[in-house]
Amino acid sequence: MLFESMPVIAGEEVEHALRFCAEQVIGNLPDFTYKFQNAYSENGFYQPIENGDWTTGFWTGEIWLAYEYMKEAGEAAADQLKEAGEIQIDSFLHRIDNKIEVDHHDMGFLYSPSCVAGYKLIGSMKGKEAAIKAADQLITRFHPVGEFIQAWGPMDAPENYRLIIDCLLNLPLLYWASEETGDGKYREIAEKHIHTAVKNVIREDYSTWHTFFFNMETGEPDHGATCQGYRDGSAWARGQAWGIYGCALAYKYTGRAEYIDNFKHVTQYFLEHLPKDMVPFWDLEFTDGDDQPRDSSSASIAACGMLEMIKYMEPEDAAVYKKYAMQLIKSVYDNYAVKDRKESNGLVLHSTYSNHSPYNTCNHYGVDECNSWGDYFYMEALTRLHKDWVLYW
Repeated sequence: MLFESMPVIAGEEVEHALRFCAEQVIGNLPDFTYKFQNAYSENGFYQPIENGDWTTGFWTGEIWLAYEYMKEAGEAAADQLKEAGEIQIDSFLHRIDNKIEVDHHDMGFLYSPSCVAGYKLIGSMKGKEAAIKAADQLITRFHPVGEFIQAWGPMDAPENYRLIIDCLLNLPLLYWASEETGDGKYREIAEKHIHTAVKNVIREDYSTWHTFFFNMETGEPDHGATCQGYRDGSAWARGQAWGIYGCALAYKYTGRAEYIDNFKHVTQYFLEHLPKDMVPFWDLEFTDGDDQPRDSSSASIAACGMLEMIKYMEPEDAAVYKKYAMQLIKSVYDNYAVKDRKESNGLVLHSTYSNHSPYNTCNHYGVDECNSWGDYFYMEALTRLHKDWVLYW
């Protein structure tokens, strides 16, 4: 087993970290109840934005995770958090009703941790309505020719006829919509996309493509590429982490045994390319000694995927992956998590949103900062370790 001597996070550390996170969220409510956190911090501090980015659901997800924690603890702050969550659901309903920046595949990232969560936790009917409308929006991006959901861009543009690995986390919204409406169309599209994605984004060595293109006329696989990794043939760390969590969710919703094998192999590749402290650099091409930024968010995403997958594994395998997850979160807690509110209004430092390289033309922002999904998935992982959590995905 890799990282045999790395410590695991202790129960009291989970409790301490989760309380800090919840209190940090509460402290942010004056600025981020009617506004949302930007996708990334600047010098450690998030600025307020309108509900227009693909990332705003993660902040609402943090509100709901803090609500769960405070409600369980019997603290009055739970009411404040519930009210803030409901205000944000109103914003998400307004956004989908008015089609504000929704012409892309990230409806799951937006609506699962915000509106589906609100419906599951407090029975919010506005949350249910908004999330079903978001699922309706998401399936408009499905291509029967190729059987996948297009990530972004005009639907009739050959240069955008592609999926990206991140979308595996958008699909639970469709399964939930089928369950709530009784209409199987959402589930059918989700399963077709999963099969197409897993078949094509996982390489022979079990590293992953960030994005994969298809022939617009025939639907045949064309080629893989990156938009956010170091180069086309490298393994973008967050993409590999999406693959870990995505394979776990694929198995949860389909029960197809090959997705367990995919999970094991994709996870092994991730683990074998980690530095000594287990928190990856922004691309798995890099390791200890390289002058490159980390992406702490990838560690938390991967840990969440492992903690989901162990529910469906034999006890011996489950114990292995639970230990890895607890080691990952221990390292994030010890070395990357915010400990002082004067230092940052976020939860986890040293994430990378998008780092420019000589081989790609990505935007360069959110490098060595907090980012909203890194904060959310760290808090989700802690919640999973704290209790038997009913997931939002």
